[in-house]
Amino acid sequence: SLPAKLINGGIAGLIGVTCVFPIDLAKTRLQNQQNGQRMYASLSDCLIKTIRSEGYFGMYRGAAVNLTLVTPEKAIKLAANDFFRHHLSKDGKKLTLLREMLAGCGAGTCQVIVTTPMEMLKIQLQDAGRIAAQKKLMAAQAQLSSSPAAAAAEPAVEARTTATQITRELLRSKGIAGLYKGLGATLLRDVPFSIVYFPLFANLNKLGQKDPNVKAPFYVSFLSGCVAGSTAAVAVNPCDVIKTRLQSLQRGVNEDTYSGILDCTKKIWQREGPTAFFKGAYCRALVIAPLFGIAQVVYFIGIAEFLLDMLPKHRA
Repeated sequence: SLPAKLINGGIAGLIGVTCVFPIDLAKTRLQNQQNGQRMYASLSDCLIKTIRSEGYFGMYRGAAVNLTLVTPEKAIKLAANDFFRHHLSKDGKKLTLLREMLAGCGAGTCQVIVTTPMEMLKIQLQDAGRIAAQKKLMAAQAQLSSSPAAAAAEPAVEARTTATQITRELLRSKGIAGLYKGLGATLLRDVPFSIVYFPLFANLNKLGQKDPNVKAPFYVSFLSGCVAGSTAAVAVNPCDVIKTRLQSLQRGVNEDTYSGILDCTKKIWQREGPTAFFKGAYCRALVIAPLFGIAQVVYFIGIAEFLLDMLPKHRA
């Protein structure tokens, strides 16, 4: 049933995001740093420096936004894919690869309703620590060069901005369109991702089914979700880099600003080289693999069906 699909998708998203959010934060910071003031050399370097400067919970900046909105996002994505697969199938026959890709395309298009504002707010909170650390480093270097005594002074405490504050400011200054900045880039990432992910997962998962009418074992669904998710994530990473750059409202010292997708693509290619489009690719693979592995296990086990079935018994 649709309620069961929505609940399964929501539970899957909450569990998955909680497990992998620190890696997602590192991915955002690695993708946003440009040539010049590079704060982090790798995933591990980013996480270590984040813990040292912001504490353990610094790795979860922006997690509240993600946890709040990931339930409707994952629910829409998984339920929409099932909806399109059902309506594209003919008399219950196996879907062709083209129809599977069309179903994935429909799911990716539907989910951006929630994904775009969620990513917009999350990126501001995730990247705030990097920009603050860069400013502190620049200030310390300037003080050291002018006065060693001044460099020893206690740095100013960073005033943390909340998602609510960012939302209010965007709505006040730009209206609802402010929360949907980067919508085109989000579509450019999520639609191809779903086109790759859902058919690949479905076909990998079928390899573990002994009978077409029986679900594959949970470990097969988990591994299929991991492989399909990481493959799709790396394939669309260039689009994710562009989306992250376009949705960042604040820039570090001497960092480029962009007017749109083409301008962003051109500047990254010319000033940072083609390899810049794959910044954070391994982080994204590490995020997406368990995220979708967990999502598919929860979704296919059907926790929601169990909970919904228990309600009448409980009432009785």
